Amino acid sequence: MDKNIIEIINEKQYDDLLILFAHMNAVDIADALEHVEEEQAIEVFRLLDDDEKLSADVFSYLSLERQRLFVEELTDIEVEEIMEDLSVDDIVDFIEDVPDDVGKRVLENVSTEKSEIVDRILDYPEDSAGSIMTTEIVELSADATVKDALHTIRTAGVDKETIYTCYVVDEERKLIGVVTADTLLYSRLSEKVGELMDTNVISAAASDDREVLAASFSKYDLLAMPVVNRSGQLAGIVTVDDIIRVITEEDTEDFAKLSGVNPTDVPYMKTGVFGHAKSRIIWLLALMLTAAVAGIVFSVFEDSLAQMAILVAFTPMLMGTGGNAGAQASTVVIRGMALGEIVKSDIWKLIWRETRIALLCSIVLGVVNFARIVIMHNNFTLAWVVTLSLVITLVVSNAIGCMLPILAKMVKMDPAVMAAPLITTIVDCTALVVFFMIASMAFGL
Repeated sequence: MDKNIIEIINEKQYDDLLILFAHMNAVDIADALEHVEEEQAIEVFRLLDDDEKLSADVFSYLSLERQRLFVEELTDIEVEEIMEDLSVDDIVDFIEDVPDDVGKRVLENVSTEKSEIVDRILDYPEDSAGSIMTTEIVELSADATVKDALHTIRTAGVDKETIYTCYVVDEERKLIGVVTADTLLYSRLSEKVGELMDTNVISAAASDDREVLAASFSKYDLLAMPVVNRSGQLAGIVTVDDIIRVITEEDTEDFAKLSGVNPTDVPYMKTGVFGHAKSRIIWLLALMLTAAVAGIVFSVFEDSLAQMAILVAFTPMLMGTGGNAGAQASTVVIRGMALGEIVKSDIWKLIWRETRIALLCSIVLGVVNFARIVIMHNNFTLAWVVTLSLVITLVVSNAIGCMLPILAKMVKMDPAVMAAPLITTIVDCTALVVFFMIASMAFGL
């Protein structure tokens, strides 16, 4: 953030500020409002009243906390002006994340038509295509001429999400094709839209999961995708900016779960200490209790350890290597599932592939480990025991790491839940059991 902008705001040089804003992007203005005190942010935001479209754009790029503050502090008339120019999907996103009283105030200050659309979108499941779509689209008739279509775009397209892609519907509003603006511009005015439209339409059902939708955007390289209801009627569109937000949210959520933290939408610095502790304590408690199983394993082999204490020195290496291998396998599998490269039916192929990967890795790790033990301890039997345990641990760890995310998907759980922390705990216990059993047989303990 440019310090000069913050200084101008702090010094209340509003004439200079308006000149500066005239040459700034709405995103940058919103960013500036995030870096000043709340009262100043509201005061500066009110300077944008003369340009209602800019006010709405700036509002859409503000953080949820600032948006909520503005809605609570601005007058009903000011809120109404913002909501009038704000797109439906942005209103829906805001209402979904604020308390009911704040959302109710927003709905009270939008037109009846817009309010009904918002209510309809809010009825869709949270993670569905319908919940992130916008209804602000250009609809054309197949019987319309290019001249009529261009007139429709000029008159009705001003407040639409996009005019590049137009959607062709029949009398019942069922989606029958799409036509792009450049196709219309380069065609004869007398031609019919139906003759120019592409009937091979890639669309989504309103109930489709938004992650599946994101995969389709990537696969077909789309800027927008139409969404239809159960009757095949055009319900709205999802644009690429919505998909980018979905991908960011899903990646953030998965990253948090991979680290054993409950995901949250609130920025780190704006979350209190107790809030952070709350998001972590459940996972830490669960992992602590599951890790206690390792203590049980130690107690079972207590006599063996008493006879040969040197075995304890190798447990951290075996547990750490196995946990890391399992985490690597789970990470690549979860990523592959997210990209649609891996499906549930691939589970046996994955196990076979990860087994071979583990064996190749164990050759290098085993040779290094064997040589280290022989040099340091001059004990070939111990070297073979530790090396064999390492090989088995790697194979089992990779198998567990690739299996658990798919099994989670089969029981309708988020695969990320089965990621690093939980897999590491399971692998630790497995490594200990394998190591102590092999050592007991090799040394007759």
